[in-house]
This record gives sequence, C-alpha cells and structure tokens, in this order.
Amino acid sequence: MKICRYGDDRLGIVQDGRIYDVTDIQEIIRVSFPYNFEGDPVIAMLKEWTREVELAGRPSIALADAQLLAPVARPTKLMAAPSNYRAHIDETLKDPGIRQVARSIDIGEAGIFLKANSSLAGPAQGIVRRFPDRRTDQEGELVIVIGKKGSNIPRERALEHVAGYCLGLDMTLRGKEDRSFRKSIDGYSVAGPYLVTADEIAEPGNLSFEVAVNGEQRQDVNTRNLIYDIPRLIEFASSFYTLHPGDLFFTGTDQGVGPVEPGDTITLSSALLGGFSVKVGHDEG
Repeated sequence: MKICRYGDDRLGIVQDGRIYDVTDIQEIIRVSFPYNFEGDPVIAMLKEWTREVELAGRPSIALADAQLLAPVARPTKLMAAPSNYRAHIDETLKDPGIRQVARSIDIGEAGIFLKANSSLAGPAQGIVRRFPDRRTDQEGELVIVIGKKGSNIPRERALEHVAGYCLGLDMTLRGKEDRSFRKSIDGYSVAGPYLVTADEIAEPGNLSFEVAVNGEQRQDVNTRNLIYDIPRLIEFASSFYTLHPGDLFFTGTDQGVGPVEPGDTITLSSALLGGFSVKVGHDEG
C-alpha cells in the first residue's frame, strides 16, 4: 500500500494514480492517543487501519495534482547514516569541496547522526537554499520509516520494525561546522512521494533509484551497495537509542552528489517507490 500526506495535513492512499482521502481515519487515531505518546500514532497503527480501510466511495484527486507533504507527520527523530557507500567515500576523498574537515569515513566509528525534525519537508514545499556564497549539494537516499518501538534490536529482527520505505534528499551545506548542524536547515530533509509499506518491498536490500538535476542524471543508486545494510543500520542505531513509530532513517548516499543552485529542479525516481521533483529556491531574508 502507498500512503501519503498532502494538502492541509490530509492523509491519503495512493492507487492507480489517484489519492483516496482517508483523513477521517487519521483524526480518529490521533485523538485516541495520549499527547505524550512517543512517535507518530498513524504509523503506530498502520497495520490495523490499513487492513480495514475501504476506498469505495471516498473522494479522490489525481496524484499529479496533489501538494505532497512528508509521509510522516510526527517522527521523534530523523536519523542519517554517513559514508555508507564505498563509491561516495571515494568521491569524498577526491573532492575537497565535499570533505572540508577530516572526519572518520568508517560508519562504525563515525556513528549515526541526527537531523533536526524542523528540517523535514515534502516535495511540494521546495528547498530554500541558504548561504548563497557556499556550496549546497543534493544527496539522494533511501529512507526507512520505523513502524514499531524497539531498542537493542538484533539484526535478525530488524525488518520487523520497518513500516515502509520512501525516497529522500539529505540536502547538505558544505563547510566546517558539525555535520548535523549543516544538514538541519529548514527543508533540507525532503521525504516522499509517499510511504510504500514494507510488504510491497520484497528485497529492500536491492532497491534502485535515480537522482537527476534539471533532467541530467547525477546518481544511480542501488541499496545492494550499502556498507551497513538496512538490518545492520537498525541494529546499530537502536543500540544507542530507542526507535519509535514514524522515525525516519536516511540510509546514506552514493556517488554523484553535487552542487545545486536556485532555480534547479531535483528529481528522484524509483520503479518501486515512485518519484518526485522538488524546486530549489533561495532565502529572501
């Protein structure tokens, strides 16, 4: 199943190019959960409500006409994996514009980093590029959506904690500041176009997607090339902190990252995860 958020915080199911509105389900779930619930209630109840939902008779709009938001409304955290593709490590070592401060390129030593929740955005919201005198790069990534609470999750149980997957952009301001600081600018964590539930992805370790800028391909990615694969990432992150329903995990980028400028259009596309385009704008102060 493909689940999206769109418009003014509406919830929808995507089928055959249309979005069927199920916002009423979202409203019921939200009011039934306590305010201090850790995680996103709609994701926490995903299996229950998707089993029972009926689309017949529901209002719908064309997917192409929708203003898509990030598919999760309330993650407790955005996690991201550094240096998780060998080819990207190689390009990083060759390009001083990417690696302006010497850091460990071993993910096991560097650890998972966090991005501010306020950096999360959907495709329709665009990217407002700050600091026009500094380089900002696109980094296309697979994003894991956590579906079940867990801590110290063993590798062999890791996929039980996955609600689904989507595509993401980990936009990156280059510079000497801490990585989390530079990657937490408003709108620099784009996720979409929708969440594809885990039962529809038979091989998450063999997912392909492409990233283009202004129609020119920059990245051709397959998750089989991850250094830490999906189960290992979940095991690793959960050894440090509890994962909650709706948490987003950006799994790392492959080679082909590069600068973007205001006016550019970044497009991500995948046969299994759909695709989206997002405009790059500039901060008008």
